Amino acid sequence: MKIIHQVHPEDFVSYTTQQIRDRFLLESLVVADKIECAYTHYDRMIVGAAYPVKGSLKLGTYDQLKSENFLDRREIGIINIAGNGRITVDGEAYDLEKQDCLYIGKGKKDILFESAAADAPAKFIFFSCPAHKECPTRLMKPAEALPAELGSLDNNNHRTINKYIHMDGIESCQLVLGVTTFKKGSIWNTMPAHLHDRRMESYFYFDLPEGQRIIHFMGQPHETRHIFLNNEQAILSPSWSIHSGTATASYSFIWAMAGENMAFTDMDPVNVQELQ
Repeated sequence: MKIIHQVHPEDFVSYTTQQIRDRFLLESLVVADKIECAYTHYDRMIVGAAYPVKGSLKLGTYDQLKSENFLDRREIGIINIAGNGRITVDGEAYDLEKQDCLYIGKGKKDILFESAAADAPAKFIFFSCPAHKECPTRLMKPAEALPAELGSLDNNNHRTINKYIHMDGIESCQLVLGVTTFKKGSIWNTMPAHLHDRRMESYFYFDLPEGQRIIHFMGQPHETRHIFLNNEQAILSPSWSIHSGTATASYSFIWAMAGENMAFTDMDPVNVQELQ
């Protein structure tokens, strides 16, 4: 498991492109017949992917967790971004279609991922953070998620934010998670930008056509930087950083947060004219 340490914003200013990529970008999470993940020191979030093709994959523990099972002190939110699949939680099976979300609470022991068909495998993207209470396992379909429509076509940011795990959706201890999709002709996400000092955030970009790129912006509002991402890659955003992006074609992304509170609206907006 890759370990990502925290970066101070004053140090970030001097980073090269490669340093930014090394310390914030998660490039190779989706690997056939493997579970890959990264442990971050940003609110102890783990970002990972399970991609079962030929057989099932079991979510084991890691030395960094110092626990017998992955979820002994953690919770996890999972989004399927590809073919139909199944997640079995302590013997109970949950079938997931594309963009279905499964939340699994603290204390569950045996987590098994599998695809319905090897020629159209599922890809399970997950986000896990520490939990101090147990919440029930729950499956949610996109139609059940709480939608928020933001932006406009005039500003190329007309989008729908489907909130799955939040105070008025799937109950969790501290994890907040959802998926953003775009209306035709819109490509800007989280613009106007914002910060939330009490939470970190991670994005996982997907459904970007082959040969196209994501351009992700980060940094303090007066000291922004950008990097280019490919499809099915994740990026970490510290609490001091904006997290915004655009692309050369249509795309979707999963966003997940962990930190002091779960209020989706707890953010500090940044006026477009203030960005540098």
